[in-house]
Amino acid sequence: MNIPFHRARITPDEIDAVNEVLRSGWITMGRATLAFEERFAAAVGAPHAIAVSSCTAALHLALVVLGVGPGDEVIVPADTFVATAEAVEYCGARPVLADIDRDTHCVGPAALERAITPRTRAVIPVHFAGQPCDMAAIMDIAQRHGARVVDDAAHAFPASIGGAAIGSCADLTCFSFYATKTLTTGEGGMITTRNPEWADALATLRLHGMSRDAWRRYSGETSWRYDVTRLGYKYNTTDIAAAIGLGQLARADALRDERERIAQRYSRAFAADAALIPYAIRPGGVCAWHLYPLKLNLDSLTVDRDRFMALMRERGVATSVHFIPLYHFTHFKGRGWSPDGFPESEWVFAREISLPLYPGMTDAEVDYVIDAVLGIARANRR
Repeated sequence: MNIPFHRARITPDEIDAVNEVLRSGWITMGRATLAFEERFAAAVGAPHAIAVSSCTAALHLALVVLGVGPGDEVIVPADTFVATAEAVEYCGARPVLADIDRDTHCVGPAALERAITPRTRAVIPVHFAGQPCDMAAIMDIAQRHGARVVDDAAHAFPASIGGAAIGSCADLTCFSFYATKTLTTGEGGMITTRNPEWADALATLRLHGMSRDAWRRYSGETSWRYDVTRLGYKYNTTDIAAAIGLGQLARADALRDERERIAQRYSRAFAADAALIPYAIRPGGVCAWHLYPLKLNLDSLTVDRDRFMALMRERGVATSVHFIPLYHFTHFKGRGWSPDGFPESEWVFAREISLPLYPGMTDAEVDYVIDAVLGIARANRR
């Protein structure tokens, strides 16, 4: 059996919706995008949602509306996808790394307190695998230090903490609709906020700083004339993507439940094996389950993480690693960061394997992944 790391779940309804957009003659940002924004905002309990071309674009624009620039610092997890830190550098600001918690892989309040300085302008917590960070504590710390919170919720739709949906907790929240994400439009992203002034600015910034987008100019809603009110970017989405997003959004809770069912099967199967460390979920939160990050107890095994992954590949199971800590990359060398400064990130990085987890996996496929993991662990017991 061959099991890919991810397989997109696209239904005939979504295909029909895309065809409807194609037949309409209007395929860029327009009516479908507006509907997607409205329904996504309602889904996360935020007054405003602005659709963009990626979560990276969302993070960049969120920092721009906050006025982040040269001389500012923005705290990001040491172990995250590179886009989280790149968005900071797009603004000319300095990313500051905070270590993660080895159980959840999220940044905790203590690590955040250690990383914050008088130059901290914003904090970007990442809800790893779709598990919410401790938002109450993070918001409190940021507010006490005069910093804003921009959630990197690339993994976290739909997720919630203390009954509040991710998307409604932070000053600004950035979602990803990349091909492998819990809601996909192929490529895409969304920013949510409660601040109407920021929402207006974001809508302008995503399309060259123009006062009116093409849909409003060409649909007869307003004059053809427009102004360019500020430096903007080409970060808008399309109605083709939004049509897929609307279909995915309608099934979001059912898709999350399906991913959780698979994750729970993994956790139950691996809990009794001393060589395996199931992913830990804190009470009080609802996880979106974008990933299932299994960790290895290396003291119990004769193989390391990379060899374990190679053995999985030999059995036809594709796996991945989330993530390579930022300080390992050539681009970030010479910044004074070393593995010794981030012991928890290093501990996780040496042990983490992301298993296939996506709606549409059959029981037989899940069983096969479980049997492969347990079989390799047994065969390589120390």
